[in-house]
Amino acid sequence: MNLDLWLAAAAVLASLLALVEHGRLRSLRRTVRRQQAQQREQALDQERAQLDALVRQRTAQLTELTHHLQTAREDERSRLARNLHDDLGALLTSAKLDAARIRSRLAGASPEALERLAHLVEMLDSAIALGRRIIEDLRPSTLNNLGLAATLEILAREFAERSGVDVHCTLAPAPLSVAAELVVYRLVQEAVTNISKYAAARHVWLDMAPQGAQVEVLVRDDGVGFDPAVQRGSAHGLVGMRYRVEAVHGTLEVLSAPGQGTVLRVCLPGLSVASYAA
Repeated sequence: MNLDLWLAAAAVLASLLALVEHGRLRSLRRTVRRQQAQQREQALDQERAQLDALVRQRTAQLTELTHHLQTAREDERSRLARNLHDDLGALLTSAKLDAARIRSRLAGASPEALERLAHLVEMLDSAIALGRRIIEDLRPSTLNNLGLAATLEILAREFAERSGVDVHCTLAPAPLSVAAELVVYRLVQEAVTNISKYAAARHVWLDMAPQGAQVEVLVRDDGVGFDPAVQRGSAHGLVGMRYRVEAVHGTLEVLSAPGQGTVLRVCLPGLSVASYAA
């Protein structure tokens, strides 16, 4: 009888030990799984951090490259503008003077010859005016001579005359660097070009004003608008605008909706009063 009790007790003890061992194994497996999950999560966190760092590095490199390309392009535009002004301008002006001298010597010539000569002078005047417009598009001299606000006023007026769109300007003097002024001019120039091509707008509002330590520029239209979330084939212009603005440490915000027009909002760091006055 005692032997049976001992055997039963031994069986119970073995069962208990087996249960304890099974629990320990389950706990050990859970611990191992947790550790493995933590290791995988840590590895994913490291990969995400590396990817984030790589994205930031590539973005900074793209911004720097954009700034370099933009500077190179503006330098090339300046060179072309100087060559057009010095060489082509001189040739056209000389040709006009020669035509004027010929006309003075042909006072008694036939009316047909005088008419053809007058037509030639008109064509030369048109060519000189076209050359001046091309030079201004390449490198606006008014930006250096009159400042950004006046240059944008002229740009807006010429756009209104060409397109028939009503342009409403509220432009205050803005303390910006030379590079930032050129970025604003090119952005507004491209914006009104896009408006004339795609927006079918009747009114455009162009605003510029200091906002604390920043300068805010707004270009708004009442055109057809678009959905910014939809990738469009013509979106490269907006991408280029964004990179140009970021290259001078600014931000670009695009607000639009179908049938609601479009707003381009640019914020750029302003110069200090002392630096701007200098």
